Amino acid sequence: MFTTVSSHACRHGQGKLLLRLLVLKNARLCNSNSSIGKGIRSYATEHAHHEARVENIRNIGIIAHVDAGKTTTTERMLYHSGRTRHIGNVDHGNTTTDFLPMERERGITIQSAAVTFQWPPKSVLPNGQESKTINLIDTPGHQDFRYEVDRCLPILDGAVCIMDGVKGVETHTERVWQSAHLSNIPRLLYVNKLDRDGASFKRAVQEAAARLKTWPLLCQIPWWQKDEFVGVIDVIHEVGLRFSKNSGAMTVVPKETLATHNPALKDEMEKARLQLIDKLSDQDEGIMEEYLERDINVSSGTIKKAIRRLIIDGKAKFTPVFAGSSLTNIGVQPLLEAVVDYLPNPSERPELRLITGSKTVTFSEFMETAPKKKGAPHQKPEPVLSVSHVFKVVDSGARGLMSWVRTYHGSLSRSSHMWNSNMHVFEKPQNIMHVSAKDYHDIQTLPTGHIGAMTGLKQARTGDTLLTFPGHQAQAPEAYRSVRIKAPETPPAVAFISIEPYTKTAGDKIVDALQRLSREDPSIRWHKDERSEQLILSGMGLLHLEIAQDRLLTHYKIEKETAIWGDIEVEYSECLFAPTRPHHHEYDRALRGVAGRAACAVLLEPLEACHHDTLLESSIERDGNVIHVSIPLPEDTDELPFDTETVRQQLFNGAIAGLSRGPRRSAPVRKCHVHITFDPEKDWSKSSTGGHITNAALFAVRAALKEAHENAQVGILEPFTNFTIHCPEEASHAIQHDISSARGGQVMEVRKPEEDDYSGSVDGQGGERIDLTRVYVPPDPYEGVQSLRDEGKKMSGSVRMLHIMGKAPLKEMMKYDGHLRSMTGGRHTLTLDPGEFELVTGPREKALALEG
Repeated sequence: MFTTVSSHACRHGQGKLLLRLLVLKNARLCNSNSSIGKGIRSYATEHAHHEARVENIRNIGIIAHVDAGKTTTTERMLYHSGRTRHIGNVDHGNTTTDFLPMERERGITIQSAAVTFQWPPKSVLPNGQESKTINLIDTPGHQDFRYEVDRCLPILDGAVCIMDGVKGVETHTERVWQSAHLSNIPRLLYVNKLDRDGASFKRAVQEAAARLKTWPLLCQIPWWQKDEFVGVIDVIHEVGLRFSKNSGAMTVVPKETLATHNPALKDEMEKARLQLIDKLSDQDEGIMEEYLERDINVSSGTIKKAIRRLIIDGKAKFTPVFAGSSLTNIGVQPLLEAVVDYLPNPSERPELRLITGSKTVTFSEFMETAPKKKGAPHQKPEPVLSVSHVFKVVDSGARGLMSWVRTYHGSLSRSSHMWNSNMHVFEKPQNIMHVSAKDYHDIQTLPTGHIGAMTGLKQARTGDTLLTFPGHQAQAPEAYRSVRIKAPETPPAVAFISIEPYTKTAGDKIVDALQRLSREDPSIRWHKDERSEQLILSGMGLLHLEIAQDRLLTHYKIEKETAIWGDIEVEYSECLFAPTRPHHHEYDRALRGVAGRAACAVLLEPLEACHHDTLLESSIERDGNVIHVSIPLPEDTDELPFDTETVRQQLFNGAIAGLSRGPRRSAPVRKCHVHITFDPEKDWSKSSTGGHITNAALFAVRAALKEAHENAQVGILEPFTNFTIHCPEEASHAIQHDISSARGGQVMEVRKPEEDDYSGSVDGQGGERIDLTRVYVPPDPYEGVQSLRDEGKKMSGSVRMLHIMGKAPLKEMMKYDGHLRSMTGGRHTLTLDPGEFELVTGPREKALALEG
């Protein structure tokens, strides 16, 4: 009656026999190449992945809010694929991808980790079929490490977004979803933890539609036996998948058996399938034609192809939804099948886009329009052998700095002579390696579509572009010299810690460690305070800086007793109230014994919305500021005696340095529009060097800021955070009063969790309205007795909970959790999400003046 795929049987060579049984039991399921169950250790060699054809590659990421089950899901994927022999547990500190001591101690993911495995396992595949190679990156879920997510997402071809079935869509869920949307990453949605008390698949799906603004395509619905979550119903193939919570064995239950033993569940499955087909037929002509021809008997293959076509553009107008409980081994194998079936391979993604000068073009467009050699206008530009992107740098200790790269075009080898178009240097790798969590394995080449790591790159940083050309030139061809892939934006720091070394030797060692640490993680910044001579380490929040401090002490072997370590404090910023007058500065000092001269004019003004709306190609946005460079062309010539893009970048660098410390508190300047004018006839000479040009912009910006401060036109900004507090109703009034009166915050909304309204409509990602009343979701198992439950809660005196949402200064909220504990008796949760920088006024400004 049932067909069970067990771990033991498959690991002892019976996988093919069981697969044949599945073919007999359910031809539709097997005809779609679904392999359900585990195989023997099919990962034949640790580094066989680099031989996989590009169409068999899936580069995916796991994204979610903290504690939604990312690492737990990854562990089950590795185990069921045969990649590992045991299942790691976050609570036990023995997972594959969370291998740092701080990760295991705190039970959270701190840095992204890459692993490779194959699915389906080779042992259960018929002869002649190939497994797909899945390169998976497990990303952090805490908002302090959002830059780690942002630098990994653009190099991925797909993502699995995990939702907590109890908590639903959380703040960081929305944020990582939006980050994936900016990179047009196709996504699957996996509702996890459905075995927990309070889990609601219905509410989770409704929240996904309302808050993620995507139309959910239910490919599965949960299978509850009374109140126990036992498996999932495959809506597309019309079978039940029941799981053993201990062994992970999966039982395939045919539709006929469901009809006999659970007719209501069978009816709900048919309803879910009809709703899915109905939605797909509105969008896909192929499924519409088959729907009209065969009524509701649309084949599973047609449905899956239609879903794939709808999500492959990465716009997330529609998102396939799956159900499970990774901790109890429910639903992970079907999720892996979905990764293979729905997410694209590298060749199916949109063409690589390159930034050349002030334009962004596709790779093929660039190759067609690339400038020709001077004196040879009819000659094609020299070919580019490979294009790669450095998306992460890791200090691995014994191996030194390792650059993680994704290859988009061509292939890299250890003999590759690579041009770094960001740093304008050639580099050659010592080794190319396949990354497997904390382990690395040497490989000979890194072909198109693959992810790997390199050692020996002395200059490469996160966001750099690497190009290779025929031969070994001393300089890159002019057409490719400054071509680059867009680098991730580094968010502004919101907190800092001061470090005051006791001796010069200790200071030099700490400076060296800070340089290496900030190269690993560009969201960590540091500088030396000119007045106090302290080293200031800035980061994204309390946890981020705690981890950075621990890494300095443990990984870089800094002795804590060699310096005074301050408390972690909020990093304030400065802003302008009014425009400055134009400031012209000429820099004519000798630099490193080389005489020279350069000048420029600078105008500063407060940043307005119109500056974003009219952002010019010759402008950049950095750290909350917009910098525009104007280089007018003299009337009597149509060619300048210097490379305009190089000079423009030098002026940008000077302005960025000038804005890094304001005149009032030596804090970074934000929300400023900088207009730099560089007149080639007046401001440039043959003696102008890059250093002179950069310093001209730097001192012009500083002079303008100094004058603004003298005229009392500089204000203070402080970072705000958006908060959500889940607390007992009896404590809610005291909490609201405390936030509003004592913390300088603002309560925006107070509601009961059961009062969420899904009766309206929202604007979807594709621009169309999503009518939430038309979003199909199956009923939760307890809906029929909800009123009885509510009465029971009232009689038993159960605690009524509320959600309090608002915004408050980050300074007041960084350690607010401890204060809440005394107000709620520990019966609360606090979630913080980065907000905007807001002007400090009134008593808070006076208090700051007294502090500083």
